[in-house]
Amino acid sequence: MISNLSFTMRLLLLFLAILSLSSAYAQKKEISEARSNIKSRSNLSQAEASMRGLLADSANRRNVKIYLTLAEAVRAQYEEANEKLYLKEGYDTAAFFDTARRMFLAYESLDSIEMLPDRKGRVKLKYREKNAEYLNKYRRNLYNGGVYFLHKKDYVRTFAMMDTYMDCRRQPLFAEYSADEDPLYVPAAFWTVFCGYKLNSPDSTLKYSSIALQEKKFRRRTLAYMSSAYLWQGDTLKYVETLRRGFDENKKSKFFFKRLMDYYNAVNQLDTAMSIADEALKSDSLNALFLFAKSNILLNIGDYAGCIAISDTLLARNDTLPDVYLNAGVSYLNLALALEKDVKSKRTDRKKILGYYRKALPYMEKYRECEPDDKERWAPSLYNIYLKLNMGRKFEEISDILRKMRE
Repeated sequence: MISNLSFTMRLLLLFLAILSLSSAYAQKKEISEARSNIKSRSNLSQAEASMRGLLADSANRRNVKIYLTLAEAVRAQYEEANEKLYLKEGYDTAAFFDTARRMFLAYESLDSIEMLPDRKGRVKLKYREKNAEYLNKYRRNLYNGGVYFLHKKDYVRTFAMMDTYMDCRRQPLFAEYSADEDPLYVPAAFWTVFCGYKLNSPDSTLKYSSIALQEKKFRRRTLAYMSSAYLWQGDTLKYVETLRRGFDENKKSKFFFKRLMDYYNAVNQLDTAMSIADEALKSDSLNALFLFAKSNILLNIGDYAGCIAISDTLLARNDTLPDVYLNAGVSYLNLALALEKDVKSKRTDRKKILGYYRKALPYMEKYRECEPDDKERWAPSLYNIYLKLNMGRKFEEISDILRKMRE
C-alpha cells in the first residue's frame, strides 16, 4: 500500500514538473514573440495584451522580464503614434493620449517590481535611470491629454490623465526630477478637483485640493467644490468650515453666502446668520441678496419693523421681488397678531390692529399676483386680512380657494 502510494506521488510530482516546464516554455515563447513584434514594430497591441495576460497569473507578478516587455510594447505604440502625429498623418488623438498614460503606468509598475528585494535582500535598479530620463521628456503630454479630454467634457479621462501627471511626483521612478519647478503642477491639481466635482466623486474632488488651493486664482472655485464634496460625504463640520473659509476670502460670493445662510437658518443659529449678513453688507451695503437675507433673519427673530424697513428699501429699487413683498406682508400681519393676543390692546389699539392689516394687504396681494401658484403662502394670509377688514366679496373668493385646497 505504501509502495503504491509512493509510486502515485512520484507520478503526480513528475506530472507537475512536466506541466511546470511546459508552462515555463510557453511563457518564454510568448515573451519571445512579443519582443520580436516590438523589434519589428508589428502586432504591438497583441504584444501588450499578451503580457497583460501573463501578469493576470499571480505566479508572474514578480517577473521583471514580463513588466519590461509590457512597457516596451506600449512605448513602441506611443512612439509610433507620436511619429504619425508629428508627420501629420491620420491618427486618433484620444488614443495617443491614452497610450501615453498606459506607457507611464507600465514603466511605473516595472519600477515598483524592480524595487522589491531579491532573496538576498538586494535591490537592483537596472532600468530606473534611463526610463525616468526617457519618460520625463514626455510627462507634459499627460497634462496635454488632460486638457484635450477636458475640452471634450470627458471628465473621467481628464481626471485619469491629470491624476497620473500629479502622481509622477510621488513615484520613486521620478525621484531625481521631483524637485524640479513645475508650473503645471497646481493647475493639474485644480483640474482633478474640477473633474471630481463634475463626476460627483468626493474622494476625487478632495484628492489634490490642498495643492489646488496654493494658487490664488483657483482658491475660490476649489473651496466651493470642496464644500460640495464634504456635503456629499455627510461631513457637516468640514462643510461649514470650508464655506466659512470661502466666505472670509470672498465676501461678495453668492455661493458661500447663500449656503451659510441656509445652514444657520436651518439649525436656528440666527445670531450667527445675522453676523454673516452684516459682514457681507460691510463689503457691499447695497447688495440685494445680502439685504434680503437680513430681512429674513429679522423676520425670524421677530424684528418686524426692521424687516419692513429693509423690504421697502429693496422694493424702492426693484418692485419685482416676490419674496420681499411676502416678508413685508407677513411682518405687518405678525404685528397685528401680536397686538390681538393682548386682551387690553384689542380694546385700546383696535385702529392700530386694523392699520397693520391694511398695510399688509397690498404686499400680500402683490405676492399673490407674482406667485399665483403659491396658494399655501398667500391664501391663509389674505383670508385673515379680508376677514378683519370686512372685505366680503374678496373674502368669499379666498374662502372658496381654501375649501378647494382642502378637498
